[in-house]
Amino acid sequence: MAMREADLDRVRALPMFAAASDRTFQSLTAGGFLQKFPAGTTLLTEGDPVDFLYVLIEGQAELQGTWNDKETTLAVLRPVSTFILAAVVLDADALMTARTIERSDILMLSAEAVRRGMEDDAAFGLAVARELAGCYRGLVRTVKNQKLRGGAERLANYLMVEQTRQGGGPTLILPHEKRVLASLLGMTPENLSRAFANLADYGVVVQGPEVTIARPVVLNRLAKPDPLIDGAGPAGDLLAGAAELERTASEARRSQARFG
Repeated sequence: MAMREADLDRVRALPMFAAASDRTFQSLTAGGFLQKFPAGTTLLTEGDPVDFLYVLIEGQAELQGTWNDKETTLAVLRPVSTFILAAVVLDADALMTARTIERSDILMLSAEAVRRGMEDDAAFGLAVARELAGCYRGLVRTVKNQKLRGGAERLANYLMVEQTRQGGGPTLILPHEKRVLASLLGMTPENLSRAFANLADYGVVVQGPEVTIARPVVLNRLAKPDPLIDGAGPAGDLLAGAAELERTASEARRSQARFG
């Protein structure tokens, strides 16, 4: 499916692509294509060679890992997000399985064209490095969150950040089914249920996917949010470091100007 001008504009606005020269951007997108995928479509499987860089334009995508008949959700991506970038840069096999959660528009760009663009366009290469650095920092935040906090504390911080994302009102809607949320927070579904039960004492009321935070000050005392853990944005969803990268967008544009 040919890419619409509006879609190209959205991709161009990403920090990584904003730094590219017009020639590089045209080369990257010339062999690319945009396709609609229904919910539940497996885009690639861990262990597969990676021929494309994926850009989520609409919908949601889940990144998963498996071992010994076990599976976990590593990240849930929202538009506009790139993924599998590290494997593209290294010309390596995928470490994650990517699957659509809902009907999604996915832009696929040639992995070879991305690597060639990094070699030919210094500003683009620097922007890719910045994006990968943002991914790494998002991963460090996630590891710290899971290793330093108990389940109730992780859930409390997730709810507080999600509340902010949804406008700051007392009631929010869980954006994922609880199986996915449990994996994002490093829990089993049973432990997630216990964590929700524990948070009832802190004013958290759950009715299906609807969560009301009736005593935010009390919940904040339990959560003890930390900018060195939570500053990247919504807990669990930002393994890809998207919010970290947004803060570097202006720097990427300045880099483009420096490199001409």
